[in-house]
Amino acid sequence: MRPAIFLDRDGTLIVEKHYLHRPEEVEIFPEAAPALRRLSKAGFALVVVTNQSGVGRGYYTEADVHRVHDHIRAEMARAGVEFLKFYSAFEAPDQPSRGRKPSPQFLWDARDEFHLDLAASYMVGDKRIDLEAGWNAGVRRSILVRTGYGAELEHAEGASLSPAIIVDGWHQVAERILEPGCIA
Repeated sequence: MRPAIFLDRDGTLIVEKHYLHRPEEVEIFPEAAPALRRLSKAGFALVVVTNQSGVGRGYYTEADVHRVHDHIRAEMARAGVEFLKFYSAFEAPDQPSRGRKPSPQFLWDARDEFHLDLAASYMVGDKRIDLEAGWNAGVRRSILVRTGYGAELEHAEGASLSPAIIVDGWHQVAERILEPGCIA
């Protein structure tokens, strides 16, 4: 079994843009590719887990989301980063959903589909629901990045985010995971 880095999309991997659905609007955080490449080389599988409620709200289509994901895959592949899969919850928050974060279902699906070791894995995101998805799935640690909504969340909730690790961005994510003794 292999460990994984489960990561949120908007505000974590790419710059948060309200209901982003056009590939040409994607801005990948500059630190993401080098950090994810480093984590991948260390043996971590990379899996994106994203809520895309704009589909359920009727703002754009599932095909739009897939085009954005294809663009992200291509850009990251050029930088030497490959994702196992993008899991997307298309439902609006008021609609029933099996995978919408904070549900751990997509992490469990990835575990079963790719034989991943959740106890040795990490969830990285910029919202409480990202952290909770990781906690609910039983990952080793959830990590809050101060990108996207992360800094606001840290300011508003502070100590209640424990036991999450809080970092500025992807460079620190990789450092914290890969440095011996940094994460118990």
